[in-house]
Amino acid sequence: MKEKLNRIVEEATSRIESSDKLDVLNDIRVAYLGKKGELTSVLKGMKDVLPEDRPKVGQLVNDARKAIEDKLEEKKAAFEKKVREDRIKAETIDVTLPGHKPVSGHKHPNTIALDDVERIFIGMGYEVVEGPEIEYDYYNFEALNIPANHPAKDEQDTFYINSDIVLRTQTSSVQVHEMEKGKLPIRMIAPGRVFRSDEVDATHSPSFNQIEGLVIDKNVTFADLKGTLAQFAKDMFGEATKVRFRPHHFPFTEPSAEMDVSCFKCGGSGCRFCKGEGWIEILGCGMVHPRVLEMRDIDSEEYQGFAFGIGLERIALLKYEIDDMRLLYENDVRFLSQF
Repeated sequence: MKEKLNRIVEEATSRIESSDKLDVLNDIRVAYLGKKGELTSVLKGMKDVLPEDRPKVGQLVNDARKAIEDKLEEKKAAFEKKVREDRIKAETIDVTLPGHKPVSGHKHPNTIALDDVERIFIGMGYEVVEGPEIEYDYYNFEALNIPANHPAKDEQDTFYINSDIVLRTQTSSVQVHEMEKGKLPIRMIAPGRVFRSDEVDATHSPSFNQIEGLVIDKNVTFADLKGTLAQFAKDMFGEATKVRFRPHHFPFTEPSAEMDVSCFKCGGSGCRFCKGEGWIEILGCGMVHPRVLEMRDIDSEEYQGFAFGIGLERIALLKYEIDDMRLLYENDVRFLSQF
């Protein structure tokens, strides 16, 4: 029996030492120590051993089991050590190599332009307010003196959710909400996203940003409007910037105008940037229509106001001399990293 057990231990040891994988080691464990292994077979033959010899044989079997288990653990530890050493070797960091400079994010050109606009108007005493992007037809059109049959309400221009609710086409709707609060005077700008059914090209998008401005107080005149916007243009585009106003029509202002600024690229002499005209259209504006005031229970004889609307993307395109509005939305890091 002793010779048989020694042979089993020697055979197991030889197989363990020649094994090269952990899976092979597990197979050896099952072959010698498992329920159907070599040592289990020896134990099953204990019934043929004389009773007085059984303790001695049992001890021999236990010694053989321990010898095999020790060899298995030793080989397993060697495998694990090699795996650990290989991993450490693969993960070795060469501290002499140059480091990687961390790249931080920064503001989008639209956000930079908006910060500039807000800084200018807050400095003039204006408040920044917000309103809903999903708006009632009433606030987006009717309360702004845009009747039901007005072309601006065509489905080709407006995204309708149902007959009463739209995606706002202008942030002018925010001025109606502010007037409803009944707190006068009002000096506010309302930046936000608006939606119109436009084809995507270099100067148009179905979703863009607009900044609505509104002032309502006693004794407000068109001269106040001109002075405010002239100062805004100088602060935004440079002290040498000139402005001009051209008659226009908006349903919610009367009189209405469009404002141009002198080309800050060529100084007004004419260039590619201003298409040779020396002037660049920048915004629409006008005196708040008396009917818009009356619908909000504001006495148009005592209070007057002016409003203006600026396209934020237009400010960014002009200020940073960008030719294609689509660049602002494509999230190309090569482009955005320039700002």
